[in-house]
Amino acid sequence: MRIEIDVSTLYEGQAKLKDLDLYLKKVQELAGEGNEIVLFGPGPIWLYLKIAHLLHGKASRLIYQSPVVKELVIFDHNPY
Repeated sequence: MRIEIDVSTLYEGQAKLKDLDLYLKKVQELAGEGNEIVLFGPGPIWLYLKIAHLLHGKASRLIYQSPVVKELVIFDHNPY
């Protein structure tokens, strides 16, 4: 299943490091296990990196999407 996550919806205003565990918990709930995940939207690079680390081994495929690069595959562990 393909699940799209707008990183900017994980926080209000400005993302704060002190709330990182909360953001990661939200991502984990949205992403589930074994799905193809697409991350997009404005957000700090540290948050994107932590999300990618969290999803490694849980998502079958991780994609970053932006108007500039369209879709960029971060990792693909789908054997098919």
